Amino acid sequence: IGANGRIGLVALGSDLTSESDLRRMAPAGVEIFTSRIQNRNPTTPQNLKAMAPDISRTAATILPGTDLDVLIYACTSGAAVIGEAEVIKLLQAGRGELPCTTPIGATIAALGAFDARRISILTPYIESVNREMAAFFESREIEVCNVHGFGIADDTDMAGVAHGAIIDAARQTCRDESDVLFISCTALRAAETAATIEDKIGKLVITSNQAMMWHALKLLQRPFAVAGFGRLFDH
Repeated sequence: IGANGRIGLVALGSDLTSESDLRRMAPAGVEIFTSRIQNRNPTTPQNLKAMAPDISRTAATILPGTDLDVLIYACTSGAAVIGEAEVIKLLQAGRGELPCTTPIGATIAALGAFDARRISILTPYIESVNREMAAFFESREIEVCNVHGFGIADDTDMAGVAHGAIIDAARQTCRDESDVLFISCTALRAAETAATIEDKIGKLVITSNQAMMWHALKLLQRPFAVAGFGRLFDH
């Protein structure tokens, strides 16, 4: 089981999207094993920070006694607010010294792979969370040209945003001077739209779940091919 890689996933308790997205992108023989962390709505910086004390315990419940190859914490805004380094520390405290990634850490790795320094950001979030997202990228010396959010506070509602609405908002959000459009949030059903948006805007599109799978496969250090989810997987 999982002969080509076992990925442990710490998903939010209310997340309707990330697990199915990752399974859809996973190459043959790569398996996803999930445990869920309790989270609270509305999605505010305060409620995101409140997840931190439970990250280690949740990670420890993923197949105890069975080897994993990579561990993922699937909350983009949570990793930004808590701090990506702190999230990885907490994951490893619960499950051992595994390679780990988060959506925002995976996005930083993807930007580096394409030597991209300027981004536009599309999110489902309210303004206070958008500010945290922009501050995270700016702290990594990535220029944030603009941020647009749908203004949604409940992550269950975020999962209900239609593909067409994501595509339309992406076209309006991405600026000419940006190297990349980043579509944030593991709840947002954006991975399936990445290739379509790239065709429309002529720029690389990175989404949270797409970046997580891309980076997890990099950490597995095996030559996998993934088609249909944007140019990121061509790297």
